[in-house]
Amino acid sequence: MRQNKSLLLLAVLLSFSLLLGACSSNGGAKETSATAGSGSSGGNTAKDETVELSWYTIGTPQKDVNRVMEEVSKYTAEKIGVTIKMTQIDWGDYTQKMQIATSSGTPMDIMFTSSWAFDYVQNARKGAFYVMDDLLKEQGKGIMDTLDPAFLEGSKVDGHNYGIPAKKELPALEVWRFNKTLLDKHHLSMEGIYTLESIEPLLKTIKDSEPDITPFAITKDYMPVLPYDYLISNLPMVVSLDKGDYKVVNVLETPELKAALDTMHSYYKKGYVSPEAATTNGLDDTQKSGKWFLDRAATTPFADNLWSASYGYPVVSTPASESMIFNWSVMGSLQAISANSEHPEKAMEFLNLLNTDPVLRNMIDSGIENVHYKKTADNAMENLEESKNYDMPTFSLGNVTLTYLNTGDPENKWDEYKVFNEAGKVAPTLGFNFDSTSVTTELASIQNVKGEFWSALMTGTVDPNEYLPKAIEKFKAAGLDKVIAEAQAQLDAWRAANPK
Repeated sequence: MRQNKSLLLLAVLLSFSLLLGACSSNGGAKETSATAGSGSSGGNTAKDETVELSWYTIGTPQKDVNRVMEEVSKYTAEKIGVTIKMTQIDWGDYTQKMQIATSSGTPMDIMFTSSWAFDYVQNARKGAFYVMDDLLKEQGKGIMDTLDPAFLEGSKVDGHNYGIPAKKELPALEVWRFNKTLLDKHHLSMEGIYTLESIEPLLKTIKDSEPDITPFAITKDYMPVLPYDYLISNLPMVVSLDKGDYKVVNVLETPELKAALDTMHSYYKKGYVSPEAATTNGLDDTQKSGKWFLDRAATTPFADNLWSASYGYPVVSTPASESMIFNWSVMGSLQAISANSEHPEKAMEFLNLLNTDPVLRNMIDSGIENVHYKKTADNAMENLEESKNYDMPTFSLGNVTLTYLNTGDPENKWDEYKVFNEAGKVAPTLGFNFDSTSVTTELASIQNVKGEFWSALMTGTVDPNEYLPKAIEKFKAAGLDKVIAEAQAQLDAWRAANPK
């Protein structure tokens, strides 16, 4: 009997020792993630069970981002057992810095990607992103319930989802934006404004009257509106939107681009454009100070209200292009999970919450209530003075239809988004994604040439009569003709398989 008691005591002690060992060990990041997940909706997650998710996103770094993320983390730790560390990278630097970060294996969990910054399709094919198909079915059910299937279907790469598109507008519609204070001060009108050439009389008035104002505010990423669809964002391979011939051409050799470059160089010489335009990453300071008259942006329904609330003074706009649905507009804003993430399930839980929970979505978007903004109704808000320290790009952060209404927004704002989406004209190449696998060497060389010429040409900083021929020659030497031929072959095969 004594022997049985000894064995029983030994077993109890051994079990207690193993339990203590388990409690004192982190068990690795993935084990911790699984532990945290056990209380994802119960709100009782212990502090040492939370997982920190590293989130890289685009936009001018904001002063209060860490302050806001502390509040966000309190909420998400309670809800799903995660905390958030956000790293913002300025607009013009995002692609290059993210390419370096992913190539070097920088630890990260969630990252912004799109057709125009840190290219979604190309990086999905390079293996930078986690395949989300199963995660969507398990941890992302809320996303699948709320997101129009067209977004998930349209953003598939080779049959798989690698990113969560923001629930927002589908078409791309460019507008000329005006600082209304200056527009009114000089009794100027937006009537008749549409083409690049049509804005010159207004720019001249501001240049002659307002020496401290930038007449035409642009960054190094500026591109003229042209009747072409870019097969890879901001690289020279394009297809005409109007001709219906599905011919891939070098946009640098088109008469439309040459005319636009001539106009921009004229504007540059006349002082309408900042001398630093070709190296300017963002306009955050210029916009907050109000020291600009006109720029160009992609719009959404009632965007003027959003911009006015963000800047603290009235902004108005008028169309500068047709409303078109491109691949790159469908893929204009996505959140991906890093292929190297140690917490993919928790990352998807966070993305699911971000896209379904109004409290979290508005905290991420507008900051801390009664610090950065105040609510004026259950679903409406206005910015406070501190909002200047936390002014985020709404479109880049997930489901925009969860965000509070701004001053002047109608109650049916989100119904108008549906109308806006249905009015978009479908680009002829919608659904075609160029596979660059066989021309990666050439594309790397083309990117180098782009760095040498692109921004200087597009912003009007250099004379296109001198530099455009040089750029064309160097792009060809880098292998552009081979890339165009490969793109044409793929486009022809796609058309044969998808007759319209």
